[in-house]
Formats: sequence, C-alpha cells, structure tokens
Amino acid sequence: MIHVSKITLAAICCIFMLGGMSHAFAQEGAMTDTVITHSSDGIFSSTASYTFQVNSTFKNTEVGKVSYIVTTEAGKKMKSDSVKVKIGGHGSGSYDFDIAGLQPGFYKINFMVNVAGENDGYDDTLRKAFGIKPSQITSQYGKPADFESFWHNARLELDKVNPEYKVTEIPDTAKNDKRRVFKVEMKSIDGLVIRGFLTEPINHNKNKKFAVLLGLPGYQVTLGPMVGNDPDVAIFTLNIRGSGYSRDVINVRRETYIVLDLEDKNKYILRGAVMDCVRAVDFICSRPELRHDNIIAAGGSLGGFLAIATSGIDKRINFCSAANPIFSDVRNLIHEVDWPFIDIRKYVNTRPGLTMDKVMDNLDYFDAKNFASDIECPTLVGIGLVDNIAPPNNVYTLYNGIRAPKHIIIFRDLGHEIGKKYSIYEGRWMRDTFALF
Repeated sequence: MIHVSKITLAAICCIFMLGGMSHAFAQEGAMTDTVITHSSDGIFSSTASYTFQVNSTFKNTEVGKVSYIVTTEAGKKMKSDSVKVKIGGHGSGSYDFDIAGLQPGFYKINFMVNVAGENDGYDDTLRKAFGIKPSQITSQYGKPADFESFWHNARLELDKVNPEYKVTEIPDTAKNDKRRVFKVEMKSIDGLVIRGFLTEPINHNKNKKFAVLLGLPGYQVTLGPMVGNDPDVAIFTLNIRGSGYSRDVINVRRETYIVLDLEDKNKYILRGAVMDCVRAVDFICSRPELRHDNIIAAGGSLGGFLAIATSGIDKRINFCSAANPIFSDVRNLIHEVDWPFIDIRKYVNTRPGLTMDKVMDNLDYFDAKNFASDIECPTLVGIGLVDNIAPPNNVYTLYNGIRAPKHIIIFRDLGHEIGKKYSIYEGRWMRDTFALF
C-alpha cells in the first residue's frame, strides 16, 4: 500500500529533545530547576554563559551545591566548577556561570544540583551543549587525492546503464490535493531497479514548468508520494537501493545495510545509493514539464548526507538542503558516536584480513565533508546541538568547507532533528533562489 504524506522533508529523521526544566516531588514540597543559556542558539564568541535557577516549595531550608562539568563531544573532561547553595523554605536561588578559555569547537555541559534538607533532599542533572567560534572548526584530515576521479568514474559507469524509465499514474491518490501522482521505476548503476514517486500540481497551462524538490530518504526510511500546497513545485521522492520500495535485490536487516560491501569502495552500498540520487536527477531532467534549472536536493540524516553528496557531484542541483547530515568527518566521528561504528566493528571482526584502517580508508570516499568543497549551489544546513548521531563539530566541519552561498540554522536544545524554523527558511530561500514570486 502506498502512503501519501503531507509532511515536508526538512526533518525526516526525528528522535528527541533534551534539556529544559526538571521536576521532583516529595511529600513536603517540590523543587524545580532551570538552565538559562545566554545565547539563543548556544553559540558564543569566547565565554559561554549560563544561569542556573532553583525554586523550592519545601518548608525547610535545603543546603548543598550546584555544579557543572564541561566535556568535549567525545567525553573528555575540560572544565568543572561548583558553588554552595542554601535555599530557604519556599525560596529560590539564581547562580551565574561563565566558562572561558575553551578552543573553537562544541562542548557538552551538565549542570547538577544536590541539596539536602531536614526531611528530604533533591538531586537533578540538566544537559546542554554549546559552541565556541564554530566558524573556525576544521578537520585535520583531507580528502583522498583521487576523490573527484573516483566519483567521476562512478558517474561514467552510471551513464552506461539505460535508465528505462517507467512512469505510471496512480489515479485519485491525491485528488483532494489537486495533484497528479506517478509511480516511477528506473535502472541505476549495477542495473538495479529503484523507485520513487512524482507528484505534480494540476495545472491547465500546457506551457507551465514546475520547479522540483528531490526528497532523499533518511536511514532505511520509506518515502511515499508527498503532496503540498505549492502550485509551482513538483516533488520527487526517491527510495534508494535497499530502502523502502527499492528492496527487491538488496533486502537486509537495518544494522546490516550500512556495512554492505564495506571492504571494497567500488562496491560499497553508499556508492550505489549516491548514484541512485544522480539517476533521480537524470529522471527529472528527462521530463519536459519540470524545470531542469530549478532542482532542490533535500533530506535529513542519511538524506542530508545524500543531499550534500549529490550536490557536490551533480552540478544540475541548484539548491541543497541538508538537515542533520550524517557521516561527516568520519575519522573524528569514530571517537564521538556509537552508530554506525558498533556495526562496522562487528562487520570487520567477521571478515578475515579486513582491518579498521582499511575501512577508514574506504570511508574517506564517502565522508560528507569531502563533497562539501565541490558544492556550487546555495546550501542550507540544520543541526541540533545535542545530536548524538550527527554531532555539531562534525557537521560544522562540512559546513565550513562549503564555498558556495550558505546558511546554517542551529537548534540549541534539539537532538537528531530540526524545528519548524528550518522548513520555513528552506521554503522561502528556495522560492527566492528559483524566482518563484
């Protein structure tokens, strides 16, 4: 069954939000604590500044301390401090903390309150993250010398495959949305069939041509047809090989997908997946009713990676939107996140002769930051400061490498997701870039 969705593509992969206010209740009363970040996006030019507030409805005085610990994203302790506190019955306290002397980068900070009273006590931890001069973040690792030629050869190989486009209209699927919906099948590199869905506004002007939003999937996400209210924009959602509606030949467990043929960069699953995205652009450019100079590649998580990679390889992309793009600065990422490296290490251990050094050499060709410097179109990036899959340090390494017009939207208290502000900005910038007034 095909599911038609009215959602945008700005945050396909959404997990959770951390931070804010915490509550604890006891028989005699309660305490609440709040951390106020003195920066709307958590970015500071030098000194990070916070206020920790505590409110008590206990009858008795509570005595203890408020403290913080700052660590790198990889967990290395950088700074800590504490202050003694005394909260009177039905009282409150406010404590300022300034964290100075840190190098450019992103850091995690845990605020802890530990107090005890005559009849009860209170303990809590609030977690935040902040950045210091992120525009100065760079990676010590460069791209392979043959990076561009590797992908050029992949593109030549794709060009030898006859796409054999098959377009089938799905009647009445989006009748109430005034859109026509088409199922699309085509052959990509290795001769694999991949599928997607094209939705077009119904328009009686035969000369009308639509700008195109190419929606790219998150990790193992199934993308059905997507419809919207914009009469000027067609939407093509792609299911890459081994994902969603394109699982005929490659149909593996979730944890297996990311390691398929990892020992050979010329067979690795992401090489084919990126070429699937290029083939999707080929399809868009084969349609006379679509604008071939107004194509936005958009996605979140793995879709964000695919948007960056496709935009770096294929200059027909005119606008790139990448929310929480994964797989950036992989040689540093291995020290900062569990996934996908838990699955990668398991895979290496089952392959005699395969080493992590060999794997990392191969992954250099699929590092999102290595595509970034080849992007020539306007690019929008979104990040959450407490993202434990696409950490801000790594995403900023990618972002700083983009030489085209760019903008980043930071969500101070979000994890692997972005907020509504992103999709609004994305839509306005896209319409401005494509002159859709």
